[in-house]
Amino acid sequence: MGCSPLGRPLFKLDFLNPTGSFKDRGTAVMLSYLRDRGVTAVLEDSSGNGGASVAGYGAAGGMGVTIFAPSSTSPSKIDQVRAYGATVELVEGPREESQHAAIRRSESSRSGSDAFYASHNWQAFFLQGTKTLAYEIWEDLGFRAPDNVIVPVGAGSSLLGCWLGFRELASAGQISTPPRLFAAQPLNCSPVDAAFSAGSDGPVARPVSPTIAEGTSIARPLRLPQMLHALRDSGGRSVAVPEADIARALHDLCAGGLFVEPTSATTAAAYSSLLASTAITPSETTVVLLTGSGLKAAAAVADVVAAVY
Repeated sequence: MGCSPLGRPLFKLDFLNPTGSFKDRGTAVMLSYLRDRGVTAVLEDSSGNGGASVAGYGAAGGMGVTIFAPSSTSPSKIDQVRAYGATVELVEGPREESQHAAIRRSESSRSGSDAFYASHNWQAFFLQGTKTLAYEIWEDLGFRAPDNVIVPVGAGSSLLGCWLGFRELASAGQISTPPRLFAAQPLNCSPVDAAFSAGSDGPVARPVSPTIAEGTSIARPLRLPQMLHALRDSGGRSVAVPEADIARALHDLCAGGLFVEPTSATTAAAYSSLLASTAITPSETTVVLLTGSGLKAAAAVADVVAAVY
């Protein structure tokens, strides 16, 4: 995690994992658990990074992997999945259609196949992996907690992992107070922000449009109630970021030497928004999570950055 001067965030470079995204934290634990119980083949639905992670760790563990992904997924991510030897099935329509297709395949194969639906959005052991993020941030900061952590949110595994990990550290007496957690989403697909802003514990209608932050484009996250509880329990909040602000943040990150995919830029834009609203202050220690390498969507990053000015 890079250090920075007062008034600037600390960027947690969680794309520096074997497959290039934070998803490796959860995948390593989830697949190890399943493999230990005799599962030899898995199905997964993903908008890219989760599928690449499952494909990579599945290959390392000698497991058969089939990934269902939206047809709009960045080609580089699909190429990465195939390079690991996994089978890719592209699905037309919004992100949720890939999930439905994977579930249908899993249900139809139960009688004659050992393929297991290993969704990072459904399996509890995935969160037991992502909670290591909290422990690592604590260690990075000299065994203390930051004041704030800003994470990009789609299905919510980073948010919930941080909430679990920091609560465990507090329960163990290693920190006095867990950090406030902030969920950054693109305004074009922001179900968490819609529900949080309305004070609801469940879904609240808000129009959904395409977004350059494809990794968070999940209109109906399965763990919405848990995410809302995590935000409120930590004293944090949600942030919905317009596309222009995501693009500008991506440009600024690249200009500073951080080559990330657009989804990660959502957190940097959220940091600026939270500062402007005084929800956080420059004197506080704020960790901004950068989740995915720009190499996974290099052409898209180049186009976005070129169009900013």
